[in-house]
Amino acid sequence: MDNLLLIIALCMLVGVVQGFLAGMLGIGGGIVLVPAFIYLLPQLNISTELATHIAIGTSLGAIILTSFSAALGHQKRDNISWPVAKALLPGIVLGSISGGFIAESLSAKTLTTTFAVFLLLMAVKMVMPLNTARVRPLPAPTLLFISATGIGAFSALMGIGGGVILVPFLTFFGLEMRKSIGCAAASGIAVALFGCMSYVIAGWGADDLPSGALGYVYLPALIGVISTAVFTARLGVKAAAVLPVKLLKRFFAAFMTFIGLRLLLG
Repeated sequence: MDNLLLIIALCMLVGVVQGFLAGMLGIGGGIVLVPAFIYLLPQLNISTELATHIAIGTSLGAIILTSFSAALGHQKRDNISWPVAKALLPGIVLGSISGGFIAESLSAKTLTTTFAVFLLLMAVKMVMPLNTARVRPLPAPTLLFISATGIGAFSALMGIGGGVILVPFLTFFGLEMRKSIGCAAASGIAVALFGCMSYVIAGWGADDLPSGALGYVYLPALIGVISTAVFTARLGVKAAAVLPVKLLKRFFAAFMTFIGLRLLLG
């Protein structure tokens, strides 16, 4: 019981960071949550194999509310291009639903290594952003659907809201940065909701699930995170308008590099 209360308290602290980043950078926060859960869950005697899958599923559960809170803040500031968000939605939903079932067929080692490499690539991307000076039209509907499906599937597989992929994708095609962040926050709701559902179903009845788990979603950790993250997501939205985002991205890139290397090296 003492360990459980400590984990919940630590998850509340993690939620403070996750929510703030979700609002400020348009990311769901899974880049923070997944490695945090991978380290914390084994302290409750959850096996490493289960802990990785549960970390990803629980991360998606937390992102539902933080993405909603962040999207609400961006909507009030007219930062969401709804025609673009609606065009992305069908592919995002289809891809997100597949995430949990793909993860079920992969080992914890494969998922952890893939996530670590992903973190390192995203760190590079944050300090070396794509050139968005030239305005490009969005892809044709079929190509946009395929792209959105891939983004949704990979995001759900990694336990992220998809903002770290969607924001550079949308800015590459000429959407203004704050509009891209707003669209990513809105799309993150769909990624997290349907992705979380797939992890619940894929993990339903799995052997050795801990008490309090709903499939691959661990409710005590989820409650700990969302109890703080939904409030700090709004603060992140406000911070995006006043803080030097470029400098903050560099700090976050350094953080991702550190975590990625720790996961890779063990």
